[in-house]
Amino acid sequence: MSEESIRLITIGRIFRRRWRFLVVIAVVGGLVGYGASVVFPPRYTTSASVLLPGQWEERELLTQVDIATSSTVVDRASAALGWRDVTAAELHDRVTAAAADGNIIKISGTAETPKRSQQLSDAVAAQFVKFASRIVGGGTDTAAATESEALRKQVEEANRRITELADAADPGQTVEGVQARTELEKLSTSLEEAITKLDEADPANNKAGMVVMGPAARPTGQAPPTRIQLIVAGALLFFLLAVIGHLAAARMNRRLRTEAEITTALGSALLGTVDVPDTGRGAHRPDGAARRSRLRRLLGVDTRWDVPAPRRSDDEAARRIRYRRVCARLRDRLPAPRRLLVVVPDGDEIARRAADQLAAEAKSDPQLRVVEVPTDRPVVPDRDTESGALVVLSAAAWTAEELAGIAEACADGGHELLGIVVADPVRVRDTRSAGHQPPDDATLALAVRGPVTGGSA
Repeated sequence: MSEESIRLITIGRIFRRRWRFLVVIAVVGGLVGYGASVVFPPRYTTSASVLLPGQWEERELLTQVDIATSSTVVDRASAALGWRDVTAAELHDRVTAAAADGNIIKISGTAETPKRSQQLSDAVAAQFVKFASRIVGGGTDTAAATESEALRKQVEEANRRITELADAADPGQTVEGVQARTELEKLSTSLEEAITKLDEADPANNKAGMVVMGPAARPTGQAPPTRIQLIVAGALLFFLLAVIGHLAAARMNRRLRTEAEITTALGSALLGTVDVPDTGRGAHRPDGAARRSRLRRLLGVDTRWDVPAPRRSDDEAARRIRYRRVCARLRDRLPAPRRLLVVVPDGDEIARRAADQLAAEAKSDPQLRVVEVPTDRPVVPDRDTESGALVVLSAAAWTAEELAGIAEACADGGHELLGIVVADPVRVRDTRSAGHQPPDDATLALAVRGPVTGGSA
């Protein structure tokens, strides 16, 4: 199986076994997004277009964009609007500009209401046109302007002299006189055309006259992110974080899964594997109160998701045979009288039920005393009449350090660790028989849990 397939199987297992928890997390994320939409009020954005006549290069258009969003233009727009609850610095963050096709500058304004966003865009566009026109008109070189004006006066004077010469030419009907007047009229026309072309080529005349192309349209919808977008984003973010958290926890999980790892950690031999009907409460009992336990079951977090699903086993006789075989191996290992201390990690519900069933199947031979030992500070009762200790636990539930602590506690209590029994949860068809009542002739008095006293940690 490829690594990608394993990842897909893992994610599918998370969805299948934790879907209720993931739904709750997504709802919480949606509520957080809704809270963010309340904290940050909705915004509305609209744009006003300014037409720049004439020929403009791309870098010149970018310069005009910078001018449109400059502090000078925005400050003048703020003064023109006269909003007391918004400063010019705040308006500067709400104004943007961009160059569009056809020498058009789009100026966008963002505000809390549609009316204010429209007013802001129109005010900035008007102040931009005034400021840019003044720059274009006042930026012409003084010397060039003086020379151009002098040239116009000289042309006008030349036209006047040409007219006088044409009038003073031979008023007769001679061919020379007619030709002279015709040449002078052509010269005068050429000079007038030259003046017209000079005026058209003047940058001040060519690039002045920016026009606002009508008022900005009043926006009908909120600018992103909208409330719906924040809610969806919050739900999706929390959902993804929950899935990533499950994957990270599974990667960092150090619980022992295989029988070889368990026997190595405890330093003893495996006597057998027994099946325990799964009641649906999971391999571990919640450590909190009953309310917390119900909440965990409601969310579906009381069962492990990173272990394979319990296999189906409807054959009760086969399950009892496994217990009897373990009891037979214990008889072979124990001297008479056969008394044994059964150690179960505290909180391992599957292992506790397996130990009770094992004691019921033993029928006083051997006599089993079941005790539950905490894994954080394990303490095992001192040796009395027992000939050793047997550890019953479920797989994929405990770390190597926790099992090593239980083995050391058994040694401190004077108990020789004779073996290990691994309990596996299985699914049965009739859930009412999940408790698996022992036969009537079983001596249940010998399966009582002894007090965890004496010994050393």
